Amino acid sequence: MRRRVRTGIVILLLIVLLGGAGYVGWILVQRSQPVSLPEPTGNFQVGRRTYEWTDVPRRDPYTNGPRKLAVWLWYPVAKDTTGRRVQYAPDLWSGLHLKAPVSLFQGPFDTLQDRALDRVAIAPGHFPVVVLMPGMGLSAPMYAALAEDLASHGYLVAGVTPTYSANLTVIGGQSIASKPEANPSNLGDSSEGSQKVGDHLVTVWAADARFAAGMVTKQLPNSVETAVGPSYVGHSFGGAASLEACRLDQRCAAAVDLDGSQFGDVVTKGVKAPILLLGADDSCITSVCGPDAKNDTDRDRALSLLKASSGTSWCATIPGSRHFNFTDYGVYYLAYPLRKFLPLGSVAPRHALTVTNGYIDAFLSHAIYKAPSPGAPACTT
Repeated sequence: MRRRVRTGIVILLLIVLLGGAGYVGWILVQRSQPVSLPEPTGNFQVGRRTYEWTDVPRRDPYTNGPRKLAVWLWYPVAKDTTGRRVQYAPDLWSGLHLKAPVSLFQGPFDTLQDRALDRVAIAPGHFPVVVLMPGMGLSAPMYAALAEDLASHGYLVAGVTPTYSANLTVIGGQSIASKPEANPSNLGDSSEGSQKVGDHLVTVWAADARFAAGMVTKQLPNSVETAVGPSYVGHSFGGAASLEACRLDQRCAAAVDLDGSQFGDVVTKGVKAPILLLGADDSCITSVCGPDAKNDTDRDRALSLLKASSGTSWCATIPGSRHFNFTDYGVYYLAYPLRKFLPLGSVAPRHALTVTNGYIDAFLSHAIYKAPSPGAPACTT
């Protein structure tokens, strides 16, 4: 009997080992297959340039020097333009990839095919500026699908990576990691202390966004539509920063909050420009909790924001979505069980990005060009 038990255990272990080895081999084959960012839906091709800008008068709250930012610019390019495709995450930016051993379950960036052309000429014309702010810990390059679609519709999209808040920023040929005071771990709490931290930090990010908007105008004076003020679009904490930047910017044309809990004075003072609040199924950032929401701590802030705002407000939820469905994680190859542990919902990842891009483009067209309403219902207060 004991011999049979031992034999059974050995056979079971061999099956597990062989099965595990087979699964790892299958992952290695799958992750090596090329994947592409979604095809932009606008009438322009897309170009990309990267900048490092210094806000000389403003002291960085996390260093003794002026505030320095890495900014990626996506922009419209004429359809007949040819050129070299950009790398999705070049050089030290490749550090955005998940680290070993988890990295085994994520496709490498060098197999991710980007649609943008590298540093080609901007299309003739004048285009509105859109400042794109990432989620806490994330970097602007991780929103290329969103940025490139916007650029293809005729926008100059400045993706800002908030230094010391992002897990990785590259400035001056060096990787810069986050700092705890700039990337707090308790922002998801409903405590008073968390609220104060978020209220302070959102002012830093809002200043970053407004500085980037001004720099685009200075760098590309012949391409910016100066008759239209900048719009601010952000995900997660970047959504809160976009709303606050719009409140502070008298020329703000519109603001979009993608599944971001609101912080700062904008919660009580509101926004004068049109705003779009686009939430996941498990959040309450639109003032109406999604069907999978576990608590309603964000609802009161959203209600306060909407009641204080004087511009038109649109709200929508993407069915089946979670927090990372608004990022390029919806494009990356992610094997089980990694995908299970990331905040990605049951919705098809690329479909979620398509819906997100559709809402944003329709909303900005409505806010800036008076096109028909974006298809989202007016927010309820």
